[in-house]
Amino acid sequence: MNAKVKALSEEARQLTLEERLELVEDLLSSLHPTDPEIDRLWAEEARDRLDAYRRGELKARPFEEILKKYQRP
Repeated sequence: MNAKVKALSEEARQLTLEERLELVEDLLSSLHPTDPEIDRLWAEEARDRLDAYRRGELKARPFEEILKKYQRP
């Protein structure tokens, strides 16, 4: 890691969690620009899933339960 990247990394670590997430999303999107058609399809999928939930065809799980799957031991 060169000095410039290291300095930026150290500065970024001083940001809040939300700010760091926003920065990461921005950096990742600069590497892989989104495809509007894929975004549209995902939005459609999200609407379909919400509709299925509202019809009682899908069950919700507590957010804490989902987070446990990704937490470090």
